[in-house]
Amino acid sequence: MAFDYKKEYKEFYMPKNKPGIIEIPKMNYIAVRGKGNPNEENGEYKNSIGLLYGIAFTIKMSYKGTHKIEGFFEYVVPPLEGLWWQENTKGLDYARKEDMHFISMIRLPDFVTKEDFEWAVEEATKKKKQDFSKVEFFPYDEGLCVQCMHIGSYDDEPATVDLMHDYMKANGYELDITDTRYHHEIYLRDPRKCDVSRLKTVVRHPIRKAE
Repeated sequence: MAFDYKKEYKEFYMPKNKPGIIEIPKMNYIAVRGKGNPNEENGEYKNSIGLLYGIAFTIKMSYKGTHKIEGFFEYVVPPLEGLWWQENTKGLDYARKEDMHFISMIRLPDFVTKEDFEWAVEEATKKKKQDFSKVEFFPYDEGLCVQCMHIGSYDDEPATVDLMHDYMKANGYELDITDTRYHHEIYLRDPRKCDVSRLKTVVRHPIRKAE
């Protein structure tokens, strides 16, 4: 049975639909940076997803080829995630999607080294005859956060964010979004395959103890 990160680490991927405080350890990801409206057909965001999955599945299926990764075990590719921000804006203005910056990413198993990642980029480029140079090896040490499961449209997230911030303040914390700590979303359902009312997204914000 393949290892499933969503099932084994439910505290990170399957929180309740009410806010909670959590410490997130450092994890390694494959990532693509870009900007623009995430809904735009053939825009930077949608193109980033294809690049990420190309590398993710090259690593996942590596055991069938000649490149052997030390410590490898079979696993389910973790869900797509995204870090989001807008320049000179506190929080996110969902009406200004064209101004959004993102780091689109997929978690890597701990046994994948930067050298294994570099092999995967080379292998995918050769086999798929596609340019994967935008994909990077991205360590992210997220730390202390408030998070909540959001159910429904992405455009309705502000209501969930308000609940998270109220909970954070009531428990003695304050928001700590910076140039290195971001609004974070984890996508548990594919919007192409389910009704928008049934979308499930983990929303996570970095926090610190209030002064």
